[in-house]
Amino acid sequence: MSDTTAGAEERPKSKRVGALRGLVPFLRPYSGLLILALLALVLTASVSLILPLAVRRVVDGFNTGDAALLDQYFLAALVIAALLALGTGLRYYLVTRLGERVVADIRRALFDRVLGMSPAFFERIMTGEVLSRITTDTTLILSVIGSSVSIALRNLLMLIGGLVMLMLTSGKLTGLVLLIVPAIIVPIVVLGRRLRRLSRENQDWIASSSGSASEALSSVQTVQAFTHEAQTRAAFAEVTEKSFGSARTRIKTRAIMTVIVIFLTFAGIVGVLWIGARDVRQGAMTVGELIQFVIYAVMVAGAVGALSEIWGELQRAAGATERLVELLNTDDAVQDPARPIALPRPVRGEIAFEDVTFRYPTRPDTSALNGVSLHVAPGETVALVGPSGAGKTTILQLLMRFYDPQSGRITLDGIDLAAMTRSDFRGAIAMVPQDPVIFATSARENIRFGRPGATDAEVEEAAKAAAAHEFLTALPQGYDSYLGERGVMLSGGQKQRVAIARAILRDAPILLLDEATSALDAESERAVQTAVERLSQGRTTLVVAHRLATVKRADRIVVFDHGQIAAIGTHDALVAEDGLYARLARLQFTDGAV
Repeated sequence: MSDTTAGAEERPKSKRVGALRGLVPFLRPYSGLLILALLALVLTASVSLILPLAVRRVVDGFNTGDAALLDQYFLAALVIAALLALGTGLRYYLVTRLGERVVADIRRALFDRVLGMSPAFFERIMTGEVLSRITTDTTLILSVIGSSVSIALRNLLMLIGGLVMLMLTSGKLTGLVLLIVPAIIVPIVVLGRRLRRLSRENQDWIASSSGSASEALSSVQTVQAFTHEAQTRAAFAEVTEKSFGSARTRIKTRAIMTVIVIFLTFAGIVGVLWIGARDVRQGAMTVGELIQFVIYAVMVAGAVGALSEIWGELQRAAGATERLVELLNTDDAVQDPARPIALPRPVRGEIAFEDVTFRYPTRPDTSALNGVSLHVAPGETVALVGPSGAGKTTILQLLMRFYDPQSGRITLDGIDLAAMTRSDFRGAIAMVPQDPVIFATSARENIRFGRPGATDAEVEEAAKAAAAHEFLTALPQGYDSYLGERGVMLSGGQKQRVAIARAILRDAPILLLDEATSALDAESERAVQTAVERLSQGRTTLVVAHRLATVKRADRIVVFDHGQIAAIGTHDALVAEDGLYARLARLQFTDGAV
């Protein structure tokens, strides 16, 4: 079982259906629709309770010999049936519409919340589990709002109204019926507790299964390259079977509860009817009254049976609601300030790290940066070099405020990043990550992602500057060619050039390049390097690179080692110092490992 699932099982289980109160904020904007649905529900329940009275009148009317009166009884029954049909249809429309609207709002709220979470959040939870919450859990809630709650309320009204009408019809027989109630309630309470636990466990296994599948499918080429299909299939099958086993136990428990409740209910009714039949023979009640009592008894029994069945659905939905509310209320490690300071425009691009210490949440005992202070002047190009894990990429992630440092501060144009909204200062930054992200859309839209309002001509100019124009025009539909999920139609170097074109199009005052040319061949690298140098003019540029040939022309080179700055200087000065940079340079330039 994954760590994610294990963590989920350690969370408190849903103790009561009251957890559904978490849906109230989503229902509140549609209170008018909710009231109309409740009125339609009350109408159908009331008409249903009147119907047995009409049946009694019709049955006893056969003995009156008054044909006109009998016709009136039949007409009244027909009107009641019409009202019942109209009310039921109206209730279905209103309740179903309400359910769809609320669930759409919940899905949107969840996506909006998760999309703004910092990377630390995704270190604790798998993307597949989040998707399971948005799909599987909200589907459960849709079932409850659009059906189960309505049916439960209707049956509750039928139960209460039916019991009242039973009392009015025959107090003696109703007293006998009520003797059965404790026997019915006990299994509902006892087995209901077990159902709550099993429902929560089942949903956790479903989420784990989704997470496992998402991870495997997103890395399918690696799985196939290492011939790991059998193990991956086995791991997914194991999680899926555990999910099925949990569901089977839940279904079995619910089935047992349903059998017990329905049998006890109808067995009691049969016994009561036997006594009622004797009363009819003795003249203590009419045939119409007995039939009326029978109909009300069946209504009450059906309501009890339906409530026992719906109770399980409500418990499952309570568990789902609990998880969704938990996700919506998750605290993010990175928050925008309540009263943000606006970043002055135009942005100069002055960056400062002041005694910054940072540890990744998943590695709290290891410092990725330790007391780092660095000043980057506006328009300066600074290269960050050093061994893998030295802290270079961490500098860029902190500058984007994906994480907050444990101590020290980072400023842009003299303003602390934590004092501004993330969208404000990120709007002044263009970034090319080491692993370029290509979306499942056209090449043109992938580049336009950098600036949504850009024209087609501006998109193509950016592609030319990134040495991407030639291969993009060679695609079947040119710039309008669909690139596939994660850009499967492109090579690694082509993906990187599309990502560079996106950054060029953004035309931001600050440029961050994380191994931006690492996947390019020599010819493309020269073309892109020329474009990057031209793009860097007048912009503050931070370049992370292992290949030192790409950073020789930087204004300054900052050498990182074990989360600290080991040296700062130009290429020639650092080589002359004969330190870490000089050793890296000798390895690359002497051994030809450029």
